[in-house]
Amino acid sequence: LITSTLQIPHKRSSMVSLDSIRRDPRWRDPNLHEVISMLRHPMDPVKSNAAAYLQHLCYENDLIKQEVRQLNGVPILVELLDHPKAEVHRKACGALRNISYGKDHNNKMAIKSCDGIQALVRLLRKSSSMEVKELATGTLWNLSSHEPLKMTIINQGLQTLTDEIIIPHSGWRRRDSVDASKPLSAEWTTVFKNTTGCLRNVSSDGAEARQRLRECEGLVAALLHALQSAVINKDADNKSVENCVCILRNLSYHVHKEIPGAERFQEPHAGHVMRTVGHQKKKNEPECCTGKRPKGLDLLYQPEVVRLYLSLLTCSHNHNTLEAAAGALQNLAAGHWAWSSYIRATVRKEKGLPVLVELLRSDVDKVVRAVAIALRNLAIDRRNKDLIGNYALRDLVANLPCGQQHPVKNLEGDTVVSILNTIYEIITDNPENARVLIQGHAVQKLVAINKSSQSARETKAASHVLQAIWAYKELRHTLTKAGWNKSNFKNGKQSGDDITLPLMEKNQG
Repeated sequence: LITSTLQIPHKRSSMVSLDSIRRDPRWRDPNLHEVISMLRHPMDPVKSNAAAYLQHLCYENDLIKQEVRQLNGVPILVELLDHPKAEVHRKACGALRNISYGKDHNNKMAIKSCDGIQALVRLLRKSSSMEVKELATGTLWNLSSHEPLKMTIINQGLQTLTDEIIIPHSGWRRRDSVDASKPLSAEWTTVFKNTTGCLRNVSSDGAEARQRLRECEGLVAALLHALQSAVINKDADNKSVENCVCILRNLSYHVHKEIPGAERFQEPHAGHVMRTVGHQKKKNEPECCTGKRPKGLDLLYQPEVVRLYLSLLTCSHNHNTLEAAAGALQNLAAGHWAWSSYIRATVRKEKGLPVLVELLRSDVDKVVRAVAIALRNLAIDRRNKDLIGNYALRDLVANLPCGQQHPVKNLEGDTVVSILNTIYEIITDNPENARVLIQGHAVQKLVAINKSSQSARETKAASHVLQAIWAYKELRHTLTKAGWNKSNFKNGKQSGDDITLPLMEKNQG
């Protein structure tokens, strides 16, 4: 959500006259009921001053907001959004922005109930004022934080937000536009930040919301162009970049299941090992190798986006951006379809594995978790699995707690479980990686978690890894020589709980 800032009205003639009246000893401030009544005054300056005063009163004051709602002030303000005078609809929009900000969702629902979302979208279309656009998009960003309003915003405002704000401010040009050959750098304006913040919120609403955004003409291309601009201009730490990456991360979630015709690219079985990119095209080979220029939602999962996300992981210092970029790779590498095979291979070819391994050393919990799960999905590729085993296992193990000792990092339980699940994937069907794990003194930590962790999920995940290690008979001599025996590799806490591993492709928000 945005932090609304109080905008003190300019002292135009109407305000000056009001100030002179206030100096009269008989003057008193109008009560809230009177201010709301003034919104219907026949004189436009009175309307705009009343709306400005409401904006001032509602700034971070939940009680006043509630009272305005109860006095039916919200429908009048929404009505004023269609007022022909810029001063009136600007002040009304400012009041609604402040009313919509905060945790009281009743205020948001009150705006929606009187068709406020439609009115805000209409105002965006008709106004050329950047200040009005900032206020309208700021209000929509506030409204988008309430789950029941997300699809309403998509239904009533998605294409307008894309056409009026996202595309022009991203610097992207449609191919059929006059200046298509002159793409521009993104403009990191407040209105772009507000709009990407709004779309970031609505993109997390579920499968239908994701698909609507994927299919919105120009949206994916514009967001990708904005991020490319950020990388080129070394400006990857701002809030708008964060919002763009989060939207694309969300739209990449379950893409292998949800896009039309996805079943055509499903691989025959989970153990499928992809052929080298560059082999002659076969029946269902993705079109990335056919010379056809991808567009629209197809841009989400082209191997070219790997370079973009890896660049962000290299140059950004924004922890939310790092988490989202790793999460996008995590989502694209998930599942067993042809595109994810190409994505996994492209990460390797673009030397992305060392970039991810480096981020395992981050002190930020959510970054470590997103990177760990991304490595887990990338390890589905056998060549990746070998490389990750050689270069990432040490850092993965270093992030694990060690019994009752104070951990180097105070990672959340979900992150520890993600790391354990990644280690499990890396050593599955790969005894050499299991040998590397043993040599890295991981068994002591795994046994400690298995025996003493207070988290049933951590215990279960550690137990899976230990059982996978013990299953390699050729490694048992090494284990027993180090003082371990079969009992160390059993489930440390017998429990009837059905604790399942998290979905390897799960990442959105």
